[in-house]
Amino acid sequence: MDIGKVGELKEFIEACKSNPSLLHTPSLSFFKSYLLSLGARIPPQPKTEPVVVNTTNNDDDIIESDLELDNSDVVEPDNDPPQKMGNPSAQVTDDNRDDAQVAKSKALLALSQGMLDQALDLLTEAILLNPHSAILYATRASIFIKLKKPNAAIRDADTALKINPDSAKGYKIRGLSRAMLGLWKEALTDLHVASKIDYDEEIGMALKKVEPNAHKIEEHRRKYERLRKQKEQKRAQPKKQPQDEAQDKDALSALKDGTSLYFLLPDGEVIDIHSVGDLETKLSAASKTSRLAILYFTATWCGPCHYISPLYTSLAGKYRRVVFIKVDIDKAVDIAARWNISSVPTFFFVKNGKEVDSVVGADKNTLERKIAQHAGPS
Repeated sequence: MDIGKVGELKEFIEACKSNPSLLHTPSLSFFKSYLLSLGARIPPQPKTEPVVVNTTNNDDDIIESDLELDNSDVVEPDNDPPQKMGNPSAQVTDDNRDDAQVAKSKALLALSQGMLDQALDLLTEAILLNPHSAILYATRASIFIKLKKPNAAIRDADTALKINPDSAKGYKIRGLSRAMLGLWKEALTDLHVASKIDYDEEIGMALKKVEPNAHKIEEHRRKYERLRKQKEQKRAQPKKQPQDEAQDKDALSALKDGTSLYFLLPDGEVIDIHSVGDLETKLSAASKTSRLAILYFTATWCGPCHYISPLYTSLAGKYRRVVFIKVDIDKAVDIAARWNISSVPTFFFVKNGKEVDSVVGADKNTLERKIAQHAGPS
């Protein structure tokens, strides 16, 4: 490795030693995940009060505000020695499989009686007898979850997914484990995959907590990327003359709390809405700029919504002047009531403050055809 990069790495490690909270920075989530996979012990993220974003006097540097996340169920990482794992190259006989099944049955009985340690020992015995079974690893991982040992659960879930890449339980347990460690974006990815393979109520309950945290982190990242981009553009452009400033008057009328239209209506992105006020602000801004707005009502438990959502996101990138809005009816009940939502997915097309069309159901062809019809030039 280049000696200069080694020096930078040393400086970074020293900074982490003096301020461990740096490891909770969203952009370093990959590094934090790697450390946890090695059994590292990372101090929990301190709870912070939100602070106002401001800039330094020379208006060149951006000071990021803290993120306010729900970390109520986050636990200290477990640093126990890795659990016993089976030999993946071992030859498994029919007798081995039968004995492993017996041990698993005994483990499930012990689990039903609340004897977690005994269940763990029996499942380990079953894994050693049949190390080719993804369900055995995933089941043992579920017990590690109950024991609040997320790192151990992740090791088992990873092994289960190597054996069976379509293991819904493997993705589900790994997602729950990552949520326990505060790895919200990674947890959301796993839980979404699990829900597509085999959705259940436990996944839905987990998503209700994981999704808001993951979205806050992503919105935080996008917000400061845009701020930095604006700063760069501002420095690169000549200072406006009075007549130029006058031309911006109409756009400035759509500002809210000092936030520009670029923040209110980001091109090519789907905007998550959680309140009536936020929705009205976006619709007002869309109307003032003569842009079509689409309201997509969805829910995490809705199978057709999972089917249509990727298309909706891709269409946002294609029709960049259209305002793509997404509303989860379980998180914004008041909005769903205002729009009389009786089924999901439902799409409303709003232009100049008026509803001009709608689509009910996951009809990809009709959705894209109506967007093209009402959007105008993209």
